[in-house]
Amino acid sequence: MAALGNSEMLTRKIKLWDINAHITCRLCEGYLIDATTVTECLHTFCRSCLVKYLEENNTCPTCRIVIHQSHPLQYIGHDRTMQDIVYKLVPGLQDAEMKKQRDFYQKLGMEVPGDVKAELCGMKTQLDPHRNGSVPSARDIKSEDTTNKETGVEKRQEDEDYHRSDEQVSICLECNSSKLRGLKRKWIRCSAQATVLHLKKFIAKKLNLTSFNELDILCNEEILGKDHTLKFVVVTRWRFKKSPLLLYYRPKMDLL
Repeated sequence: MAALGNSEMLTRKIKLWDINAHITCRLCEGYLIDATTVTECLHTFCRSCLVKYLEENNTCPTCRIVIHQSHPLQYIGHDRTMQDIVYKLVPGLQDAEMKKQRDFYQKLGMEVPGDVKAELCGMKTQLDPHRNGSVPSARDIKSEDTTNKETGVEKRQEDEDYHRSDEQVSICLECNSSKLRGLKRKWIRCSAQATVLHLKKFIAKKLNLTSFNELDILCNEEILGKDHTLKFVVVTRWRFKKSPLLLYYRPKMDLL
């Protein structure tokens, strides 16, 4: 009887409605897209909803705890685990979101960024008919071997691409401290998915600093969080959209 009871517990189905409160955004009341979590209280929202909300507020929309008095956007982070859970639980959600992103870029006449292409390729793999439990034929196996070889070649090509197929951002890195020297080449172009931490490591290497933690990077006189992507900085901080992103670096305030 105990074994039967355990079996029933393992096979018990949970309705999506029962867990909706845990996988929806309190701000838009839709399923989480680009899930972003407040580090102070661990409440999660859609990134676009939270960023828009924090433009005029500095508290969590759910519990009203103060995230940060002046720079709340530095204390939020992308929650990949939560987003993966939402996509697995809600049928067709990832499909629909990727289609929206692809249609958005096509409507603007822009090339689809590499990260969106990668998501689309992952979705096609999940829709492989061999995954429905049927036994593949010898012809299918041969075809799959050929596909795997081609995929291996494409993977090597992607690895050698160094994110050049990603959406790109042009940056000017200026030094605004007499304690550090300027870069010989201050103009760079890199993936929009690169983070402020990547820039810190780049500058530290070029200036032969002992640690990248000695640096602050600023935009419009505001210190940027290390986990912010350059795309996020451009969208939320940079007012001159048609001009290269201008960033300043300096020693950390506690080192001055």
